[in-house]
Amino acid sequence: MKNNKTYRLQSDESLFLRGPFSRIKELFFAFRVFFSFVKAFRKMHFIGPSVTVFGSARFDNTTPFYKRTEEVGAALANMGFAVMTGGGPGLMEAANKGAYEAEGYSVGCNIVLPKEQMPNPYLHKWINIKYFFVRKFLLLKYSYALVVMPGGVGTLDEFFETLTLIQTKMISDFPVILFGKEYHKELYAHLQVMVENGSIDKKDLELFFMTDSIEEMVAHLQVNSVKKFGLKRKEYKAKWLLGEKR
Repeated sequence: MKNNKTYRLQSDESLFLRGPFSRIKELFFAFRVFFSFVKAFRKMHFIGPSVTVFGSARFDNTTPFYKRTEEVGAALANMGFAVMTGGGPGLMEAANKGAYEAEGYSVGCNIVLPKEQMPNPYLHKWINIKYFFVRKFLLLKYSYALVVMPGGVGTLDEFFETLTLIQTKMISDFPVILFGKEYHKELYAHLQVMVENGSIDKKDLELFFMTDSIEEMVAHLQVNSVKKFGLKRKEYKAKWLLGEKR
């Protein structure tokens, strides 16, 4: 049995995953999760239609991936979308920076970690979130598309969870763009192995669009987000341009 001192020193989510506590502690945890959602809903409700960009926190501004992700963020902002990321460093920062410097709206859902991850400096609005599952929910809830840049385990987790939600029809008409053919070539090859072995259908490869081209990304989103959802420029233009900076 875990003692109270250990319980206070570790994160709620870490302890929750270790097994059962007393029912009163489980209830208090559920309340904390509930209020985390409510706080996030209030904070994020008015950001307008956005596109979420996922990518590694470990690629800094000396890598070609960082520069390319800046260009992706700028292109999304120039389309009129808010650009939303996990709010941290690396390619998350690059996407936010691209949007910020293109005078678009830049949003972050920052995770609170034992080694504190600070929000990057290119955000107009951000929220600090204690729970990974709450964060992933929000990054999809407020998005009209997902762009997956080169990344690690966390990026692939978010990519595959989104594909699972589309495959099981929990969400629909949701464009997923896998950006970086060379970086993701082994991933795509493994997906083809899944097709060959029957663990996924060949048509599941159509659940995402793979490209190296920003122009192709923009064209894909024009058809599958802007046109499909009937978005008008005046509806999804970043609110901060109207004076609502925070």
